[in-house]
Amino acid sequence: MVAAILAALGAAVAVIVIVAVVFAVRSRTSTPYAGQKKEVRQLDTVGVGSQFAGKPRGGASSDVRVSSDHAPAKKPSEGLKGRFTAVGVFSAAVFGTLAAKLWSMQILSSSMYAAEAQENLYTTVSTPAPRGFICDADGRALVKNRLSLTVLADPDAADDRDVVQRLSAVLGVPANVVRARMKDATGGAQSQRVVASDVRQRDVAFIAEHADAFPGITVDAKRTVRDYPYGALASHVLGYVGSVSAEQLENVAEGSSLESGDDVGQSGIEYRYDRLLAGDHGQRRVIVDAQGNVVDVVSETQAAQGSDVYLTIKGPVQYAVDRALAALVAPKDGTIGTGKGVAAAAVVMDVRDGSIVAMGSYPTYDPSSFVGSVPDDIWELYRTEEAHTPLLNRATDGLYAAASTFKAFSGLAALKHGFADTKRTWDCTGSWDGFDTGAPQKCWLHSGHGVLDFREGIVNSCDVVFYEIAKDFFFAGESQGGSLADTALQDAIMRYRFGEPTGIDLPSESAGRVPTPAWKAEAFRNRPADAKWQGGDLTNLVIGQGDVLVTPLQMAVAYGGIATGRIMRPHLLKEVRNETGDVVLQFEPEVVAEPDVDPAHLAIVRDALHGVVQDSGTLSPLFSVNGIDAAGKTGTAEHADDSGDDAWFACYAPYDDPKYVVVCVVEHGGGGSAVAAPLAAEIMAATMADDAGTGDGVMGRIAGSTGKQVEKLDTAAASGRTD
Repeated sequence: MVAAILAALGAAVAVIVIVAVVFAVRSRTSTPYAGQKKEVRQLDTVGVGSQFAGKPRGGASSDVRVSSDHAPAKKPSEGLKGRFTAVGVFSAAVFGTLAAKLWSMQILSSSMYAAEAQENLYTTVSTPAPRGFICDADGRALVKNRLSLTVLADPDAADDRDVVQRLSAVLGVPANVVRARMKDATGGAQSQRVVASDVRQRDVAFIAEHADAFPGITVDAKRTVRDYPYGALASHVLGYVGSVSAEQLENVAEGSSLESGDDVGQSGIEYRYDRLLAGDHGQRRVIVDAQGNVVDVVSETQAAQGSDVYLTIKGPVQYAVDRALAALVAPKDGTIGTGKGVAAAAVVMDVRDGSIVAMGSYPTYDPSSFVGSVPDDIWELYRTEEAHTPLLNRATDGLYAAASTFKAFSGLAALKHGFADTKRTWDCTGSWDGFDTGAPQKCWLHSGHGVLDFREGIVNSCDVVFYEIAKDFFFAGESQGGSLADTALQDAIMRYRFGEPTGIDLPSESAGRVPTPAWKAEAFRNRPADAKWQGGDLTNLVIGQGDVLVTPLQMAVAYGGIATGRIMRPHLLKEVRNETGDVVLQFEPEVVAEPDVDPAHLAIVRDALHGVVQDSGTLSPLFSVNGIDAAGKTGTAEHADDSGDDAWFACYAPYDDPKYVVVCVVEHGGGGSAVAAPLAAEIMAATMADDAGTGDGVMGRIAGSTGKQVEKLDTAAASGRTD
């Protein structure tokens, strides 16, 4: 900009100087009288005689007189002098301007123009980089890469309508999408554009056989796409990749490099650790001609593969979890309705450091469906509620009523505030109306449990015992004239981090809900009659029903807190290794909280949970057959629409030295002890065997959801609460 201003000023000064010189020269060389009229007299010959004539009279001499009646005519050249002068000035200005511009270009801006010429001669073209592997804790590759056929197009191919239409027909991609991909220059003006990746061999063969019909189209057989050797195994944890979107290109995170055609993580670990998994693009320095055609390659830097991410997942345990969920819910040809429930989830966590050993959700999906372009029928299948939303990770985002698994935490709250101890007893008749409403609440055992102490209340999961505890909290609240906060029960429960995300390293997670008077007032602000907090709200909350919502992962973290006294942040990342195999990042366990709980109270609840398993003739054999000493709690969450209860079971083992916690939920599966407990026992057995090195180590492919569903064949399991 400065050089241009200086050049313009120089040209203006030059023109002014030239004009001034021209006028100066002209003024010196012209006649002083040029252009003035002189008085001319006419010669009068009167009285002029010849030599033969006599002298004039009177002896006077002859005289010539001039009159001034006429002036002489001008010369023709005198009228052209002004025009010649104007032409001279104009020519001088033109040549002066050209001289000034030439001086500016060659002297002032020579380096700038030289750099631009060099830039036009050379250009850099990027090449994609392979993504890093995702491995389990023992180094088994759960996600890797494989070579694929990629159709590329030269930049000017987009202008050939016939080529665009032919590619659209062969690849099955809309013509407008093909053209848009051909015109995308984010990878460089001279770079070939990715039209389609992971193309079928027969489509590539057709293009090769009819090369004349596809000018500017080539096939690259060296590019890679994601490969999932175990199918849908841990798919909700691993996630999937897809082509970078226009929005993602516009919002590239600092330190990242994205170009059109790149594959980026769209969910799960692929998304959460995309910057680590994505490699560095290769660079080709090429020489191009005036038409932009590549004529030579000056230098080339190979693309660098991304880092490998190692997870805390144990492959054989994960396989056992995914296989068990599928066998429970859809045992016949993957058809939902041929087993128990319509969906299920399970979490296995190491209570010592918060590492997730396995996490399963069913129905599931096969991430390989997202390699290349996703068929419309598959996309619709994965998103529909009729297929029970296979893309939903129910372990982290599924929200359920906690049911009786909540009694461990409301029991600790009762011990804290003196509404329960080891000596107090309650009489359960199967029906309770402590608020004299005329609408009694029922215990799950309608015939009643009789007289129970606190331990027996948890072991038998008696609702009446906890209704009484809720009543005590309600009348001790400030709004009823008591000394406790109206949220004393909720506050004690939330010491175990319910109502907030656990902080796991996945891109999404539900927070759940522990209802309070303030929450209810806001939720029902348009219905004032329903917005008031009632005693019945607490009797629902204390048994994990009503408006309580939790995720299986939250329950696993909370039961880990009971087992150890510490709340650990759950995590999936174990370590990251670079291309040479060196560990460049390692996860450090994090204690999120140590709930302020009296150790004596914690011991009481632990003993009661131990009794749930050991004192039950149904549950004890499930664990003892594998030599496992476990503590746990059943739960059966009712639905208002009678669609079938959700079955829960949460447990940890070994009891005296806790290592692992297992939590299972089966949607509309029936009773917790009948449906969820056997599932949890099977998973705990696989976990403990792997820990001891006695497991079979088997890993196989897990099938994605088929979307098939029939009316439930097993209706007995959904006939009502059994615990």
